[in-house]
Amino acid sequence: MFRFAFALFLALASTARAEVEIQEITSPGGIDAWLVEEHSIPFVAIEIHFDGGSALDLPGKRGATNLMTGLIEEGSGDMDARAFQSAREALAASYEFDVYDDGLTVSARFLTENRDQAVDLLRQALVDPRFDQDALDRVRAQVLSGIASDEKNPNRIAGRAFYSAAFGDHPYGTADSGTVETVTGLTRDDMFDAHRNVLVRDRAMVSAVGDITAEDLGALIDTLLGDLPEGGAPLPDRVDFGLTGGITVVPYDTPQSVALFGHSGMERDDEDFFAAYILNTILGGNGPQSILMEEVREKRGLTYGIYTYLVPKDHTEMWLGSVASANDRMADTVVLVQAEWQRIAEEGITQDQLDAAKTYLTGAYPLRFDGNGPIASIMVGMQVQGLPTDYVIHRNDYINAVTLEDVNRVAAEYLRPEALHFTIVGQPVGLESTQ
Repeated sequence: MFRFAFALFLALASTARAEVEIQEITSPGGIDAWLVEEHSIPFVAIEIHFDGGSALDLPGKRGATNLMTGLIEEGSGDMDARAFQSAREALAASYEFDVYDDGLTVSARFLTENRDQAVDLLRQALVDPRFDQDALDRVRAQVLSGIASDEKNPNRIAGRAFYSAAFGDHPYGTADSGTVETVTGLTRDDMFDAHRNVLVRDRAMVSAVGDITAEDLGALIDTLLGDLPEGGAPLPDRVDFGLTGGITVVPYDTPQSVALFGHSGMERDDEDFFAAYILNTILGGNGPQSILMEEVREKRGLTYGIYTYLVPKDHTEMWLGSVASANDRMADTVVLVQAEWQRIAEEGITQDQLDAAKTYLTGAYPLRFDGNGPIASIMVGMQVQGLPTDYVIHRNDYINAVTLEDVNRVAAEYLRPEALHFTIVGQPVGLESTQ
């Protein structure tokens, strides 16, 4: 067992700062986990991440993992959906299941007095799902309704067009919810295949926070996951960002155009990631007034909001942005974004901007640790990113160590205005597709 002591903000019984420790444990069955013991309240939060997610959908079965995830709580063992929900409610337990391109997550919350029963019920859902046909048809209808809604949502339309052009046949190129055709064709056998491919022991990362010891957590993990298959379907290959600079206009009858724009980005483990992270905060992230918000919204009133994001996925990296503007002003918005991207690449940022971003980022970080659940989620996120347990101690030091020279060097290297591609949905005046 390997331990690091560090300070976190725990919103448990109070908002007082508490000295706690994170522990790396290995269950008797060989499953690794991270634990923060907090015995002041009889409550436990468990977070599990399975690598792979919807990117493991089999060919022609896009949306299978998403649909399967929606069915995990819809009956298991000898319980149908109604019986399962009643049992969960009687235990005052909470289970949440979510899936995205690179992972499937399980969040469980339960009282100490109900721990064994809550774990047994969750194990039943994870290991022995029923995928009853009536539940499958009901959840499928909900997914299809969501797909139909997305087809009328300009932001969703932009995202689907952008990712399709950027990644083609790779799983990143299509929405993880699938299409009307693929979802309609999914069967119970497809649900069992998706379950077998994704929920596997060797891709599970586990964290726990609350009223539980390391010994008890080890036994709990083996109960939850010990009967899952050891390995699953192969992960997809790496894929390069396939869009070049230019504009794609997707005609849509709406008074306001929306745009998703971006180019290739940076891997999370790049030594310059913190410099890029700070740069993105200044360019178009949250926190102090960003450059793009100042130039596009405040000075010119072209939008209500504009944001940029670093997106280091498991198999590719992107630097993205989003904005909405009136149809007759979107062309001006595009020109301005390109100009600011170019200006920051060439001129960089100022020391005052860097200092303000550091103050915001270091001050906001402790506020994330506001309860058992958020802390458990953060710890699993650290495992996914390959970070050590003492990262929370040093994270703000990493931010403060970034110099103005670092940020401006990264700006010159990674901000590529000529490579920005804008996918615009609406009726933007004066803009046409260039490709």
